[in-house]
Amino acid sequence: MNLDDGPVDPFLGDPDDPASLLDDAEPAQPLTDDERADVLADLAELTEFRATLAPHGIDGITVDCADCGEQHFFGWDLMAANLRALLGEGRTHVHEPAFAPDPDAYVSWDYARGYADAVHALSKRR
Repeated sequence: MNLDDGPVDPFLGDPDDPASLLDDAEPAQPLTDDERADVLADLAELTEFRATLAPHGIDGITVDCADCGEQHFFGWDLMAANLRALLGEGRTHVHEPAFAPDPDAYVSWDYARGYADAVHALSKRR
C-alpha cells in the first residue's frame, strides 16, 4: 500500500461489508476533459501548498461542507488521495473524519493559495 492512497477500507474484501447495503443512487460519471484538467491543477497546487505550508506546522486543508454545515479537516495525504480518486473513479472515497484535529493546523484552499502566491512573489523580488 502506498501511504498517499489514504487509509485502507477496513471492510475491503469482506462479503459482509455494511456499505453493501447502501445503494449507489447515481453511479460515478467519468470526468470531462475540463474537469480532469481542473483536478490535475488542484493536485499540482496541493503539492505546492504542502511544500510551502507544512514546514510552518500546517497539517492540511479545511473544507466547509455544504451537506452538514461543518468544517472537514483533510491532511495533505488524504486530500491528495481524494483528488487522485476523482481522477480514477470519478468520486472520492468514504473516510473517517479527522480525530480531534487542531483547527489552527489547517487552512482553507483560498488561504493556502494566497500564502503560496505571496511566497512566490516575494521570492521573485529577491
